[in-house]
Amino acid sequence: MATLAPAYGILALLVCSFVLDAANVQAFDYGEALDKSLLFFEAQRSGKLPVSQRVKWRGDSGLRDGYDQGVNLVGGYYDAGDHVKFGLPMAFTVTMLSWAAIDFNKELLSLNQLGHTLEAIKWGTDYFIKAHTQPNVLWAQVGDGVSDHYCWERAEDMSTPRTGYRLDPEHPGSDLAGEAAAALAAASVAFLDYDSAYSDLLLIHAKQLFSFADRFRGLYHNSIDSAKQFYPSSGYFDELLWAAAWLHRATKDNYYLKYVADNRVSLGGTGMSVKQFSWDNKYAGVQIILSKILLDGAGGEYSSILQEYRTKADYFTCAYLQKNDGYNVPLTPGGLAYLNEWNNLQYSSSAAFLLAVYSDYLAKAKAVVNCPDAPQIQPQDLLNFAKSQADYILGKNPKSLSYLVGYGPNYPVHVHHRGASIASISILQTKVGCVEGFENWYKRPEADPNVIHGALVGGPNANDEFTDDRSNYEQTEPTLSGNAPLVGLFSKLHSLPQDSAGPYHRDQPKPYYPQDNSPKDIPVEFLHSITSSWGVGKESYYRHQVIIKNVSKQPITELKLGFEKLTGPLWGLSPTPEKNTYQFPEWIKVLEPGSQCTFVYVQGGPQAKISVLSYH
Repeated sequence: MATLAPAYGILALLVCSFVLDAANVQAFDYGEALDKSLLFFEAQRSGKLPVSQRVKWRGDSGLRDGYDQGVNLVGGYYDAGDHVKFGLPMAFTVTMLSWAAIDFNKELLSLNQLGHTLEAIKWGTDYFIKAHTQPNVLWAQVGDGVSDHYCWERAEDMSTPRTGYRLDPEHPGSDLAGEAAAALAAASVAFLDYDSAYSDLLLIHAKQLFSFADRFRGLYHNSIDSAKQFYPSSGYFDELLWAAAWLHRATKDNYYLKYVADNRVSLGGTGMSVKQFSWDNKYAGVQIILSKILLDGAGGEYSSILQEYRTKADYFTCAYLQKNDGYNVPLTPGGLAYLNEWNNLQYSSSAAFLLAVYSDYLAKAKAVVNCPDAPQIQPQDLLNFAKSQADYILGKNPKSLSYLVGYGPNYPVHVHHRGASIASISILQTKVGCVEGFENWYKRPEADPNVIHGALVGGPNANDEFTDDRSNYEQTEPTLSGNAPLVGLFSKLHSLPQDSAGPYHRDQPKPYYPQDNSPKDIPVEFLHSITSSWGVGKESYYRHQVIIKNVSKQPITELKLGFEKLTGPLWGLSPTPEKNTYQFPEWIKVLEPGSQCTFVYVQGGPQAKISVLSYH
């Protein structure tokens, strides 16, 4: 967990240009780095762990989160080396993972990592759906940083208060609600081709959260005082624009494009020239995602306004490429973008991801960036810089140290992380108390007993110096928001032809799970959608519509369907004597090739899972 100050006032440090020498490039296996990065999110899971959990030294935890306040807040992610669930960086993490799953979908598929990426997203979105209990209520945080820091204990042993904190019209938080809206909107795009009903559900919550954020304005840390010391927000204007931009991408509704156009001045979208992209500052992300609309030729009547946004996106780009007429991002002597002494690598990773994304948008449009010190900057130049940051992280630095735990032969082994530093509960089954944790484990000079694979630590100082010490939390603590950009960055870099394939090209790409558990040769497909929603008290309900389409060349009779997780009433199919099994109603004797029928059901939450049991 990090107390992070704005980077605007940091004095310029010793700056030296970092030039990528193609003849002396150190080869890195970005596929392996990606795989380990995704493991980190499994290590950060709160709640009841699934049977598919790969990080075996973790156990169930936080199983009563929210219960004392009458709400189910079980799940989500622990923020860093501690056990607080901070909503703002967690939502930013979900947005970044979703952006990777959208823009680098093919790359993740080729690495057989799209499934793990979507699972990481869903662990977060399921939690935010629970936390959004009413249209204008969002539970924003679980746990208190001050009391949490009094204890050094495993998540499975937690004894500190698990207080839940909420936002509502009397206690607004436009920044956090806006980021949550962006996260769910982005996730709805990521899931659209794989689970359309879940995508619809995410979009319903995203729209409500955006309306809440925009209508009831305020800084979330003014409503939740315990967040102020750890994740203070510098403002909420950027999150409002960010949410609108993602909702436009998810819906193609011009209402949201008009919003970013009409509010470009009042919310700072075309006035803010920034050099930072992070959990707290989304302006550069807004400017680049809106530039894509312009570059795609879809700006229409808003093209001139989108060009204003693109000008600011180019400022951000030129500042990192050291071509911005002196207004550049400081670099360490080893070439690392340096913005903050506390957990600096989160800024480097976020900027590298953003430049990799922008490089793609420019390349597809055959466009360039014109910087004050260098006209005609090519898309490859942006990608080269992004690669330089990734390579620095993986070991091409003055310390020859990988800052991604578990990657390479040399990486930090005294990570500031409670779970990693204490023997696993599967091995040491007795409870480790607060004081015992500090005395016997925190101060222990030996390496962590659990390798927290894929954790991106805070990183070196302005002179590339790093001390691998558990108490050196500024440099050795990992965070969700620092790790999230690496998924898209590593998947993009692995796709480049000059990079080694590593072990992840050996298998054929595997798609993410289908919308049902049926055999692959089934003659029907299911098209899910949510057609309406409503609330009863604190509960939300959804009308799920499912179209059954005969995609074979033969007529189908006696179709039997099995249902899992169906909790509400169903119409349009007939029940059978077997439990959770349905069949065609009597009026449908046969489903001809290319024809379809429809049924509906009502329940709270995501869709039921449907499988084909038999047919003729």
